[in-house]
Amino acid sequence: MTLQTVADHVGVSRMTVSNAFSRPDQLSADLRRRILEAADELGYAGPDPAARALARGTTGAVGVLLTDNLQEAFTDEVAALFFGAVARELESSGLALTLLSSSGDAGGTAHIPARDIPMDGALVYSCDTTSHAVDWLRRRKLPLVFVDQTPVPGVSSINIDDRGGARAAAHHLLELGHRRIGIVTSAYAGSAGLTDDPLDSPAHVSRQRMLGWLDALTDHGITPPVAQQPRSGEDTGRAGAELLLDLPEPPTAILCFSDAMAYGAVQVAQERGLDVPGDLSVVGFDDNPLAARMRPALTTVRQDVAVKGNAAAAELRQALDRSRAGTTARAKRIVLPVELVVRSSTAPPPR
Repeated sequence: MTLQTVADHVGVSRMTVSNAFSRPDQLSADLRRRILEAADELGYAGPDPAARALARGTTGAVGVLLTDNLQEAFTDEVAALFFGAVARELESSGLALTLLSSSGDAGGTAHIPARDIPMDGALVYSCDTTSHAVDWLRRRKLPLVFVDQTPVPGVSSINIDDRGGARAAAHHLLELGHRRIGIVTSAYAGSAGLTDDPLDSPAHVSRQRMLGWLDALTDHGITPPVAQQPRSGEDTGRAGAELLLDLPEPPTAILCFSDAMAYGAVQVAQERGLDVPGDLSVVGFDDNPLAARMRPALTTVRQDVAVKGNAAAAELRQALDRSRAGTTARAKRIVLPVELVVRSSTAPPPR
């Protein structure tokens, strides 16, 4: 079945049938309805998407580059909220989202999503900006927006005040009287275990949160034990908490990279017969829906993920518009505020 068959059936030109699918504003509602009904009757699904993209010079899709674990997009509540906000913001533009893994052999012939998948632009979200995948996107000269990444010249970035939020979380524990404070954090490029160099992380968010915690703790002469894990989920929170609680002088409070890690830490404490917060205070980061559901409810640092997603999508849409128009603008550096939310998982240390 071809476009010409539908045109002959309705008695219009091939261009008119094409417009019914790709430029409906060019036709009256009645004519478009007759063409689509005829196409449906004849079993014609419309012009080939690849051919349409070639003719328009646009794919109608934007990529979101993640780490090599795409499962995070569906299982992590913060990531899911972010993607939902991005999708809503782009919906009015008719743009679709394509999730991209940052894995792939940069030097071989294997399929590399960032190199091979058609897209008009991309968000680079929570991955290593030195990866080959980011390099491929930049080589393609696609409009890009970095989210939760170290800013680079020429690319707009959307971040939250990770350092300020972490500093506020540490100050909260200090004000409660804690002095034995441990940290469970993620270090995607580092090895799991206790570390003597907690700032040795290329990941922007991990480094900024660590800087914030240390800003507050070192001012009080505290050198915290730091357990780093390769990711930031519940299981890694459990593993990090086990390491800290096995120390000869275990902490009376733990600062966690994420709420999911804090959940794992609370589970470990409760399994060991420790009361949270009577014996151990725990603080998370993000304020994802899990934080309020936990028992005890989690003290955490709130970021507005929906606002971040809206800002990222809006900036990418503007970058796409500038690219199509052949104009340029100075890259933006947007840093969104955060807020400490005190709930039931923190209290003064035990006597």
